[in-house]
Amino acid sequence: MIEGEEPGQLGEGLSAVARAVWAKHDRAAEGWLPLWRHMADSGAVAGLLWDEWIPHQVRRLISAELPGGAEDARRLVVWLATTHDIGKATPAFACQVEALAAAMRDAGLGMPGHREMIDRGLAPHGLAGQFLLQEWLIERHGWNRSAALQLAVIAGGHHGVPPAYQNVHDLNARRYLLRTPDRESAWRSVQEELLDACAAACGVRDRLDDWRRVKLSQPAQVLLTGLVIVADWIASNPDLFPYFPEAAHISDRERIEAAWRGLALPAPWRAVEPDEDTDELFAARFALPLGARVRPVQEQAVKLARGMAAPGLMIIEAPMGEGKTEAALAVAEIFAARSGAGGCYVALPTMATGNAMFPRLLEWLRRLPAGGSGETHSVYLAHSKAALNEKYVELMRTGRRTVSAVELDGPGDERRHRGDRRVHSAELVAHHWLRGRKKAMLASFGVGTIDQLLFMGLKSRHVALRHLALAGKVVIIDEAHAYDTYMNTYLDRVLSWLGAYRVPVIVLSATLPAGRRRELLEAYAGTSGSGLTEVERAEGYPLLTAAAPGRSPVLQPVAPSGRCTAVHMERLEDDLDVLADRLEEELSDGGCALVVRNTVDRVLQTAAHLRKRFGNVTVAHARFLDLDRMAKDAELLKLFGPPGKDTKRPKEAHIVVASQVAEQSLDIDFDLLVTDLCPIDLLLQRMGRVHRHLRGEGQSERPPRLRTARCLVTGADWAAVPVEPVSGSRRIYRPYPLLRAAAVLEPYLSGSAETGHIVRLPEDISPLVQKAYGHDPAGPAEWQKALEEARRDQELHQEKQRKEAESFQLGKVGKDGRALIGWLDAGVGDADDTRAGRAQVRDGEESLEVLVVQRLADGTVRTVPWLTEGRGGLELPTETAPEPRLARIVAACGLRLPFQFSTPEVLDRAIEELEAECIPAWQSKECHWLAGELILFLDENCRTRLAGYDLHYTPTDGLEVTRAE
Repeated sequence: MIEGEEPGQLGEGLSAVARAVWAKHDRAAEGWLPLWRHMADSGAVAGLLWDEWIPHQVRRLISAELPGGAEDARRLVVWLATTHDIGKATPAFACQVEALAAAMRDAGLGMPGHREMIDRGLAPHGLAGQFLLQEWLIERHGWNRSAALQLAVIAGGHHGVPPAYQNVHDLNARRYLLRTPDRESAWRSVQEELLDACAAACGVRDRLDDWRRVKLSQPAQVLLTGLVIVADWIASNPDLFPYFPEAAHISDRERIEAAWRGLALPAPWRAVEPDEDTDELFAARFALPLGARVRPVQEQAVKLARGMAAPGLMIIEAPMGEGKTEAALAVAEIFAARSGAGGCYVALPTMATGNAMFPRLLEWLRRLPAGGSGETHSVYLAHSKAALNEKYVELMRTGRRTVSAVELDGPGDERRHRGDRRVHSAELVAHHWLRGRKKAMLASFGVGTIDQLLFMGLKSRHVALRHLALAGKVVIIDEAHAYDTYMNTYLDRVLSWLGAYRVPVIVLSATLPAGRRRELLEAYAGTSGSGLTEVERAEGYPLLTAAAPGRSPVLQPVAPSGRCTAVHMERLEDDLDVLADRLEEELSDGGCALVVRNTVDRVLQTAAHLRKRFGNVTVAHARFLDLDRMAKDAELLKLFGPPGKDTKRPKEAHIVVASQVAEQSLDIDFDLLVTDLCPIDLLLQRMGRVHRHLRGEGQSERPPRLRTARCLVTGADWAAVPVEPVSGSRRIYRPYPLLRAAAVLEPYLSGSAETGHIVRLPEDISPLVQKAYGHDPAGPAEWQKALEEARRDQELHQEKQRKEAESFQLGKVGKDGRALIGWLDAGVGDADDTRAGRAQVRDGEESLEVLVVQRLADGTVRTVPWLTEGRGGLELPTETAPEPRLARIVAACGLRLPFQFSTPEVLDRAIEELEAECIPAWQSKECHWLAGELILFLDENCRTRLAGYDLHYTPTDGLEVTRAE
């Protein structure tokens, strides 16, 4: 706290009239409670948040904009939090409780009754507070309108949405909602007295003259708004701030300090820049195999980070399996130490990739050096199924503790509140208060889907909290090539805000087009021009690109690690008998083959056909129950994962038929690859699954026929001019990327089985990607007309995606001093990690998710019978809500229905049929696992009919969908 500052004493010295206003009825406690106490508590909490919880990276940004630096910034934060509810000192708010209104009338303030103020909804207390604060600064302290508004708008937006211009206009025309005409001077006098008291208590009276010349940036306004929201929420918690008569003898300072101890928010990460050389650093932070050496791209990334003038954007382009993730985490540690970042968020394309990354982040965190007395780090798994992840649930148990005020007579034994910290590594917890869609991203460390990052660019309620959360972190974006134009439009807007916040960002990709590299840098730096032309022209692979704020980008090609796989390419006729014959030939001596299809229907058709000849055929795709999908991933890693004691590679021939789930998230290794034609970057990702690891001592050797890495490309009519991909592939990827992939691969695919041309990984990755996504002609001359038509169609589609993405997209960072009025106009309301929220930042047909159970002929409802660990075949009550353990098992049986259920007509019909089957007892608020969820009931044979489609589910093949007869 600033010496002498005591917001808790705010109410002392107020006139009797002001005291009458400064009271409200709190139904959560006994009797009449002073409103000023809540506002004073908010200010005190804001000061504690600033001192102990807000990362230095955020504090520095706000402090840099004020003449008095950090001390000014802290005073401003406390004052804004203290004044945030001044709008409650108006007749529009106070008239809601007649007893309160009567007390004000008795004190000399005029006020109509509640029912008389029919338009009081036009003066919500946030907007009213904005008006009062703005007037006070202008009329009492000589500020101009724009200077006053840039601070007053923070009160206006403390409920999640800054006012729109129309809101301001409507209230400006109804000033009687702020002060009744018959007692206008009395109301004005009271409101000014209250604001004068706030200024005195927060020690800002002598600073207002200097502050009126400040032009506060929009990023600073957003962060201050987020901070005030957090302080308000904490101070509004009745468990932390009880107002009981028996506590009247406790001083405000003691009461606030007790609440803060009870909340026990973990402090932000305070990274110390590592001084070890790169080999020592990686050995200390990562569980490297014995004898492993740091790869050149890892060493150079660390060296580049250490040599940058200031942390900024770094793009790491390197082959699959080259250790980009470890390089990013090492760079993040350096960036955090230099920028003052208080945490890290790792964004990935899917829940599966997020789940795979989560334990790796935890292991890294446990290896980070902690302070002498230990630390606690708050951790979050950021996707909608996080509560079903066992590792995250374990952390939730660690962090589970009721929020309450602790003993008022002192801090007591610190270990009682935070655990015994006499350990080298930090304690990791999923903190009890930092949960839920609004607050979870405020945890220091997170792993999750890219959606959570893209929501930062979506006009939605409380988006300021997401900005506050991410502005204090290092952000790592993995698989940057995996997003379409729609998502990239959001990503670019988010990068522009991250750049404005000076947030260090690390982007990872194995197959990044050069044009996209430039766009990422342009979005983050907010500049364009000749300097960025070199970024797009840069050659070399691996490649590091770095840009410190205000500096020209640095491009650094890196020597390859020496790992090289020569993959023999060959095209294969799209015929199931031809495929089976070829696999029979190739696997005659055993071996493991991966067949990747672009649609689930092709996966299921292929697997059914191959099972006629082969005994071991495994299916993997996204149309499995969540629990089955996790079990499937674990099985694949056990059978085909990297060499190690936990891998039990099959001795007999084994075929895995998979969808795009095999492209990412799973570190799996096969002897032979067959893949449908797909965009070149994704094809190269798939090729990274063949001969991925060296098979050394103690591992099964590759069969003689399969010691040469081979990729067979199918899924197209190769005799057509130009080549014609199958219809499912065209629906998923559109024709142009497929044709460009075929065009650049044509020289490699034109050879026979004996003389097939070779793609060398990693040497050929970047040249192939740049050529496929470049503008130069590719492929045979007779293809060019069709390619040009496909290109024009693709450009029209991308332009449509860009325009659609802009509908609810946050605007660009405005000029300094421009208030956030209208910042979220025409927004989407509440939209976070829900089906509706994800649909805003992903350009896909709306998908329907259900929870799957079984209903027998006698009406018994149970969990599906094949679940392991005692979870299968458990009877579920229908007259009451299931106990939490049973409900959680059902919640873990989520299934996303396929594209057939995405058209509006079928979607509406499916929802109607599912809602008709709902069990009312499962929809109660007490059953939070199931409330609001749609339940799909399978019969004894695991079949059902929905919206004109027959559904059949098996744990081996997942969901099959056919049109009903």
